[in-house]
Amino acid sequence: MFQETFSKIGEAFIETLPSFIEIILVFIIGWYISKWIGQGIARFLEKTKINQIIKRVGWQESLAKMDISFNIPRTLGEFFRWCIFLLFLMAIAEIAQLPGVSQFLVQVISFLPNIFIALLIFLLALLAVDFSQKIVIGSLEKEKITYSKILGQGIRSSIWMLAALAILYQLKIVPALILSGFVAFLATLTLVIGLAFGLGGKDMAKKILEDIKNKFS
Repeated sequence: MFQETFSKIGEAFIETLPSFIEIILVFIIGWYISKWIGQGIARFLEKTKINQIIKRVGWQESLAKMDISFNIPRTLGEFFRWCIFLLFLMAIAEIAQLPGVSQFLVQVISFLPNIFIALLIFLLALLAVDFSQKIVIGSLEKEKITYSKILGQGIRSSIWMLAALAILYQLKIVPALILSGFVAFLATLTLVIGLAFGLGGKDMAKKILEDIKNKFS
């Protein structure tokens, strides 16, 4: 009886051994490939000097006060690393014949594009704020326009507000409410800008646009 039991255990082990070896190989290969790709993306993004943009817009100082270290190249590198590794984990789940785990990983992977777009929106917001500081607000201060700092703060706040609403909507966090808030904010912003220009801001707007055009021409 014991011999028969051990014989069945041995047969089962021999049958599962190829799959087990395959799982180990896929795991190791996936781990190193995803790690190399993540590090490559991080190194590439570090060359874009995006961390300097974060410093210019004041994010590093704010995060430092909360003892938080935020490195965008490293964060995006880790994001892509785990995206790729999840694909290998899904392959492992298929090899191990674990349909429940495989379906869960499919759902996780299908949501990753939303996270990527949210990160992209954040980066675009950073660039927009940096652009507004260097070009628009710089032109206002150069011309010694009254309330230039208040106007600059309003521009930055508007950009971050729009970015935050877009990110929350992309992450599907109460999308109906976020969409309503987004539309309401745009309508309010348009009304305020329209009133400002209609009440004597046309010359200032024209001058700002001419300065921007001259800088790029």
